[in-house]
This record gives sequence, structure tokens and C-alpha cells, in this order.
Amino acid sequence: MGDKANPHSGAAGRATAADHPASVRNVVLVGHSGSGKTTLVEALALTAGAVNRAGRVEDGGTVSDYDEIEHRQQRSVQLSLVPVEWGGYKINLLDTPGYADFVGELRAGLRAADAALFVVSASDGVDGSTRMVWEECAAVGMPRAIVVTHLEAARADFEEMTRTCAQTFGGDDPDAVLPLYLPLRGPQGPDGHAPVTGLTGLLSQKLFDYSSGERKESEPGPEQLPAIEEARNRLIEGIIAESEDETLMDRYLGGEEIDVTTLVDDLERAVARGVFHPVLAAAPAADGAKQGLGTVEILELVTGGFPTPLERETPAVTTPEGTPREIKATCDPDGPLVAEVVKTASDPYVGRISLVRVFSGTLRPDATVHVSGHGLADRGHEDHDVDERIGALSTPFGKQQRTLTHCIAGDLACVAKLSRAETGDTLSAKDDPLLMEPWEMPDPLLPLAIQAHSKADEDKLSQGLARLVAEDPTMRLEQNQDTHQVVLWCLGEAHADVALERLRSRYGVQVDVVPRRVSLRETFADRSAGRGRHVKQSGGHGQYAICEIEVEPLPGGSGIEFVDKVVGGAVPRQFIPSVEKGVRAQAAKGVAAGYPLIDVRITLRDGKAHSVDSSDAAFQTAGALALREAATDAKIHLLEPVAEVSVLVGDSYVGPVMSDLSGRRGRVVGTEQAGGGRTLVRAEVPEIEIDRYAVDLRSLSHGTARFGRRYTRHEPMPSHVADKVREQIKEH
Repeated sequence: MGDKANPHSGAAGRATAADHPASVRNVVLVGHSGSGKTTLVEALALTAGAVNRAGRVEDGGTVSDYDEIEHRQQRSVQLSLVPVEWGGYKINLLDTPGYADFVGELRAGLRAADAALFVVSASDGVDGSTRMVWEECAAVGMPRAIVVTHLEAARADFEEMTRTCAQTFGGDDPDAVLPLYLPLRGPQGPDGHAPVTGLTGLLSQKLFDYSSGERKESEPGPEQLPAIEEARNRLIEGIIAESEDETLMDRYLGGEEIDVTTLVDDLERAVARGVFHPVLAAAPAADGAKQGLGTVEILELVTGGFPTPLERETPAVTTPEGTPREIKATCDPDGPLVAEVVKTASDPYVGRISLVRVFSGTLRPDATVHVSGHGLADRGHEDHDVDERIGALSTPFGKQQRTLTHCIAGDLACVAKLSRAETGDTLSAKDDPLLMEPWEMPDPLLPLAIQAHSKADEDKLSQGLARLVAEDPTMRLEQNQDTHQVVLWCLGEAHADVALERLRSRYGVQVDVVPRRVSLRETFADRSAGRGRHVKQSGGHGQYAICEIEVEPLPGGSGIEFVDKVVGGAVPRQFIPSVEKGVRAQAAKGVAAGYPLIDVRITLRDGKAHSVDSSDAAFQTAGALALREAATDAKIHLLEPVAEVSVLVGDSYVGPVMSDLSGRRGRVVGTEQAGGGRTLVRAEVPEIEIDRYAVDLRSLSHGTARFGRRYTRHEPMPSHVADKVREQIKEH
């Protein structure tokens, strides 16, 4: 970290296949949208010699943002892998989208990585969603470092940003979040702003000047040393506090000068254990530069301080039936094959491409593997256990693919022609099928009702949707049996926009977004009676059936109850099931607004039959007529579905959230402290009022709240809302 031989003297450039897990580093970049993750990946690729010139997000020229949608929106919308080589190490840089709608891509990156670089903007600060991801990484002990970007901004303040990071990420131990370098500023320009031209290494006490476009090392002058002494001493104390050598603190406090090599070794071990989180700085490479500011230091930290895949605990593995394995899978290239599809994409020329992280064993081209996928049936992913022959192996570099001969445990590769494998599926040996414990996926809570734009689109819609959902497990496909609508459940508006654009551009399906209909129900508000008379004579056998029924409301959740109270054989025994069948068929169609009738008891009281002309069909018709007549003399309630909504929100937003829920006709049923300055608010809210709650809550809480919803029951709609629904039905 500024103190070792420059690894750039070794092999560098675009990485290919790794030969041993110890030489691999899997690093995910995390941060809010616009924090500079993609620009940093570009700068790291330039410094490693993987590209000759750094591209810009604004120009659509970066390696990791290669999708047409990303070019138009000028932001990442998908996980992208950029492998580079530095000093004999293969570094898999996983660039993730920062926008909350694409958190599924972020989760895939976290699953594939062994450590994380949190990218924060010196001018924008740390947002709530980045804090939440930090806490998730902390919960599983993932090693993390922080990179401060946008130092060139006029209002950027590195020192203030490091204090913010210590407060935000340090928790009870802010001294575990400290800078390794301080910015070195050049002369002030006409605007009074002094640009950052290099870095001062706190441990090495050396200057690293990037003003020429390539790092140059020099010694500081005597007048510069006092300025870094305080920060250096604090860093040394922070490293020693996390040291596994318990004698080090006593030696330091006793006045002993601790050797820099010892400090660096302790720092690297503390970073790898996830207990110390260094803060670094970076700036994009200028035109013609060979290195971006701070990139050598970041690559040194990644290769020296971040853990190897050997140090990561492999996720739990079972048989496809769920039986635990006695022998735990480990990161061993010679072990049983355990790999996971972390991303699925479709290429118009190659077909389906699966980005795979190998956790155990070695993956080879043209091998037959077992594909196991379970647990996402509710999102349109069928459970499956199939054998498939994989196609070519390759390593991606943005949209380019370079052929690989193999992929060992700890590494990532793209696999072609896995036609059944979907994101989250497990690949294993065909004679030893395995299933990895799934990673947590956010629940898509923004519904989007769609229909084919034309007949031609209708023919392609189901296949296009199936491929779309196979790629993205954060999307749920619903074929609603009540409303007969196709509903795509997404994470937010941007997620929905990308889904529609991919349907159009990638799969050639044009769809129209239509208002989503909620599954309403009907019930009787009070007791009523009806008579069904179906009598027709038209030569030969006629039709004759008369039945009289009573209808009364039942408590919610009772469904349809049919009771036979006919006496004296007025309706022959063989036709009573016919009446029930007719009544239930009519109830399913509805009696007022066309919604299914529920929660009533229908009692057959009397009727008449004909010895020749009565039939099963006639009494079915009479039963339906009787129910319709009973409805004409009764008040019919429209029932709407009510959801139980649980909102996890910061304490400062509890008031606005509860007020907003009340404005949605919601009833708050309880609150409880959830720890970490958060409150869980539980409420019952009509589903018709929360279609856009995923979007509105994000705005209300500045992206820091989460919510879940589940159906609880149907209950009567207020009359003014029901009247509005009935008017809409008449208009259509």
C-alpha cells in the first residue's frame, strides 16, 4: 500500500483463466447512482493495462456499461464483469447499478464477490440505501473498503467525507474507518480551487504524484511531515487496535517505533477479516493519462488486503430434495462441482449466456452438468432438475468474450447454451446433483399490467416474458385468473421501464401498459329471496325447473355455503345437486358488477319439477336465475382485497409514513422498535390504494424504508369508492 514493490512490473492487462484460487480477487463495487463506480472501473482497467484509453459514461464508451439502455440512460442497469490482471493476480471487478430498482443486480454482485469497494462521492455524501447495504455486508462479515470519488468537484472535501464515513460506517468503532492516504493538492487556479494532483501515503510517508498521468513517487519535504503526523498516528492506532498481535499496542504505547512492514501486514489481515475499513481516494484518468489518480493504491489494497476465495465460507449446499450434505463444499479446484448462475443474459447471436461463479470444482467446456433451480415458483420460475451440456466457456470484458479452457473454484466465467438455467440456479456434477442455499432477493412490489399491442405481438408475448423473467429473479410474472390480466411485478418505475424496453428491443414484443384491475368480490348485505323459473315448451321434450332460494350473508372467509331444506320432494333428490351447480356457477360470475360472489349461505326452500321435461340442465339454469333474482331485491356490497403492510422505516420518518398510510384508507394496527433507529409499522390497507406504494414510499423515506405486503381478506368497500367502480364498469 505504497510500501511494497510496484505490482505493475508483473503481468498486467485483461485477465484470462486463473490457475489457483489464491491468485483470484472477486470485488464488487457498491454505491449510489452517480457515485462514480463505472468511471472507477474504467480507471482501474486503464491502470492495469486492460484498456488503452479510459471511456466516459457520458459518451457510452465505458467497458462495463455496454447495453444500449445504459447508453441512453447514462447509468448502469445491470451487473457487469470486468476482469483485469495486476501483479499476477486476476481481479474480477463487478460493477453494479446504484439505482434502487436494480438491487437484484447488486445482490448478484454481492453473491459473486468476496469483498466490496464502497464508492462514495465527496460532493454528494452517503445515501440511505448505501448505508443499508453496508449493514448487510457487515452482518455476513464481508470485507469492505471505501473509495472517495469526485474530488475534482468544487465543494469536495476529502477530510469531511472521511469523518462522515467514520460516523456512518464505523458504528461503535469509528477508528475502524480511517484514510490510508491524504489528497495532495496542486497550485490554486483562477477560481481559487486547488486540484488534487496526487496522494500522501500516511504509513510510508511518501508522495505519489499523478499530475503527469502516471504515478511518480517522491519524498516529502520537512515542511510537509507535520501536516500528516496527526492522521498517521491515528491510523497506526486504528491498525494496532485491530491487530491479532496483542503485544503490539503495549509496545506502541511504550514508545516503540513499529516497523512499517509490520503495520502493513497487520492492516492487510484486519481488512481481510472485515474488521478494518480503509478509506482511499480516486479520480478519473485525464485524456492521454496511463493511470487514474489513486488507482495503483486501490489495486494494491485489493491484491494485498482483500481475501482470496479460499478464505470465504462457501454457501450451504444440499441435495435438490433439501437433504443436508455431510461433507461441506470448499473452494477446491479438485472438489465436487458446485457453481451458481449469478446473472443470465440473452445474446441475439449466441443465445442465452450465464455468468457463473464456481465455488468448488472446475468447470470445463462441453461438459454435461446438472442444473437445479428451486424456490421461485411464485415468481414464474418453475422448479427444475435437468442435465444440460454446457457450450463454450469465456471470460467477458464488457460485451466482448474471450474463450477460456476452464474455470476453477473461486473464479467467474460465462457459459453458453444453458437453455434451462436461470439466475440463482446451481450447476453440479450430473452424478452428484446439488443445490446451493439461495441468496436473498427483494420482493417486487410495483405491479405493471400489460397486454400485447397487436396480434403479432400476442404470439410472441409469452416466450418474451418467460425469457425476461428467467434473466431477472427480482421480477414476478402473474397471470391473474380473476382479472384475466398479465401483470409484471417490478421493483420500481425504472425497473419496469427497462423490462418494457427489453421486451421491445431484445425480444421484438411491443406491449401496452393498461390500468391494473384489483380482484374484487361481491356479497349480500342482508337476507333476500329469489325464484328461478325455467319453463320452455318447443315440441318434443321441453325444459321445466322451478326453484326458490333464500340468501343470507355470512362472516368473511366463509365462501359459498349451500343448504338443502326442500321438503316433500318438491325438487327431486337427483336435481338438488343441479341447483347447487347452477347457483355456484352464477356466484362465480357475480350477480351485480361481474365479480365473484362470496360469503353467503344459499338455502334451497322449494321448487317444482315435471316428470318428463325436468333435467339437470334445466335446474342448473333455474338455480342461476333464482340467485340473480335474489340479488335484484338486495343490497350488494362490493368487497375489496385488504393487504397487511409492514413498513421498516427510520424513526424520523415514522410520522410521515403513518400519515400517508392513513391517507390511503389504511388502519395502523401496531408499531414496534426494530433496532438501529428503525421502527416497524404494521397497517391494513386496501390493495387498490397501494399499487404505487413502492415508488411513493421510496420518495417519502429518501430510499431508506422497506415494506412487505400480503393479502389478508376481502372487506366491504366504502360506498363512494364502490359507486366509482360501478360507474367505470358501466363506461366499459
